Amino acid sequence: MNTFSHPVTLRPFLTLIAVTITAALSSEALAKEDAPASNLNIVHVYTGWRSAASFKRISEYLDGKENTGGEAVLRTHPDQRGGFYFLVRAANPGPAKTIKASLEIITTANAKPVSYTFSPELKAGDTVFHLGLTGADWPDPKINPVAWKLDLIDADGRVLATDKSYLWEKPTAK
Repeated sequence: MNTFSHPVTLRPFLTLIAVTITAALSSEALAKEDAPASNLNIVHVYTGWRSAASFKRISEYLDGKENTGGEAVLRTHPDQRGGFYFLVRAANPGPAKTIKASLEIITTANAKPVSYTFSPELKAGDTVFHLGLTGADWPDPKINPVAWKLDLIDADGRVLATDKSYLWEKPTAK
């Protein structure tokens, strides 16, 4: 005789499964409700020198206007394209918003961090933007930063997300 076919034996088993599923769904719903409204995340930051010519597209030869392909390109000297860039990919699960991007750089020329501020617009979902240190702010294509730190800050001054290079801070002792 199959023990699971007997109604008395099967009922506690089904009740246990129902309670387990209900508890799991309830805890997932509560976790979503308790999550902060802005779970902004910096997915990745790529750094490197870009020449002015690397930004030029065929359409610019026709109309004379820079075509950024839908990505925001923010520069310390907007009239100069060549420079050291931080290509940032951010994930924003909330609505679109304007934030402040605070970028701190340490170079071989200056051991104290130099700060730059940009105001990218974050779309809902994934956003890609370029932060460029151009003109006199980064004149040599052969130089790389020693360390850097990027903070994305909301209108209230709250840091929403941070990313930094490996050398930005001294590792904690274990």
